[in-house]
Amino acid sequence: MSNTRIERDSMGELLVPAEALYGAQTQRAVNNFPISQQRMPTQFIRALLLAKAAAAKANIELKQLEQARGEAIVKAVEQLLTADFMQHFPVDIFQTGSGTSSNMNANEVIATLASRVLGDTVNPNDHVNCGQSSNDIIPTTIHVSAALALHEQLLPALQHLVKVIDAKAEQVHPFIKTGRTHLMDAMPVRMSQVLGGWSAQVKAAIAHLQATLPSLQALAQGGTAVGTGINAHPQFAARFSQQLTALTGVEFVPGHNLFALIGSQDTAVAVSGQLKTTAVALMKIANDLRWMNSGPLAGLGEIELEGLQPGSSIMPGKVNPVIPEATAMVAAQVIGSDATIAVAGQSGNFELNVMLPIIAQNLLSSIELMANASRLLADKAIASFTVNEPKLKEALARNPILVTALNPIIGYQKAAEIAKTAYKQGRPIIDVALENTDLPRSQLEALLDPEKLTAGGI
Repeated sequence: MSNTRIERDSMGELLVPAEALYGAQTQRAVNNFPISQQRMPTQFIRALLLAKAAAAKANIELKQLEQARGEAIVKAVEQLLTADFMQHFPVDIFQTGSGTSSNMNANEVIATLASRVLGDTVNPNDHVNCGQSSNDIIPTTIHVSAALALHEQLLPALQHLVKVIDAKAEQVHPFIKTGRTHLMDAMPVRMSQVLGGWSAQVKAAIAHLQATLPSLQALAQGGTAVGTGINAHPQFAARFSQQLTALTGVEFVPGHNLFALIGSQDTAVAVSGQLKTTAVALMKIANDLRWMNSGPLAGLGEIELEGLQPGSSIMPGKVNPVIPEATAMVAAQVIGSDATIAVAGQSGNFELNVMLPIIAQNLLSSIELMANASRLLADKAIASFTVNEPKLKEALARNPILVTALNPIIGYQKAAEIAKTAYKQGRPIIDVALENTDLPRSQLEALLDPEKLTAGGI
């Protein structure tokens, strides 16, 4: 019993680890939810702590808290944010759907440290939670943490990916390869055109994610229990957003309708949808790289990805496309997380959504996973692959689909016959076309020039 202490809350007494900064309500949650052994994400707890500091500052301004007590709360948050704060937040992700356990965990930890700073009692509910409810602070924290994660992690990572793709596109512009539709040979394309398509996908993903930021940066704070703002100063929402903006450097504003922001998680669902779209783009790029790298002898062998590690425990010399594979798995995880968030978003019952913790977990996990994968894909796959030019030229020379360029002159039916003959005999299309048309070789060479064909037109 020497390593525990007795704490009390509205339900009675409870044993808590002697050195723990948290109190009875956190311990009850630890006891009640031994489910996953996964804690709330670090980004979420960081945002929650910043929100508590912003609330204290706003309440000092509005004279809802004595200055010394409010400043002690702010000081406590500063101490936590400069230390290994996650050790003080043991509550499982799978907890009460409002996130009340995580809110009280923060309130209790901050109150303990603030009391030490002040030399007097700082109460978790009356002081740290002043002007707040779990029902508005947790939705607010979901928005704040996701907005910060987009600003600080994913958007910079995607912008880096675009920069690397564009630089590589310029580098590989001279190379022309066989295009493929349905995984079958098609008209030729420049390598730079392939990469340009990737770049456009990622740029579109960036634009879509940026379009969600205004909604994410509009907060539920001030609505308290059900959206009416009971027990909060009328100016609290505005002052809170101003203080949070000053603390983070990201502009936050009070939401237009607090009932909607507490009763639903539509913004999180929308952001997750854009994260899924981004994941689909990353998977497309990753799979293109895997296909082009396949072989090197029995596959396409158009490029060679950087060798990063042995690829087999039994086959010596084998090297696999590990970064594109990891990226594809990240994309699959994000797509699955989006389904979870969509289901959780449907749990807005009357005045509160009751799956907030799992929404926070999946949203922030998706952002972090894609940020990390995007940088790896850029730096260890796209930036460093080399082009196998002889393999590209060999495939182009034998590609009967080049006959498409002759359609306007000899017609589709005749061109199809020439293509089938070239396929069957395994001969270059120009030789078969020379035998089966009246066109001179010089004209055929001009018409079937792969470089010209990458420019389109007639």
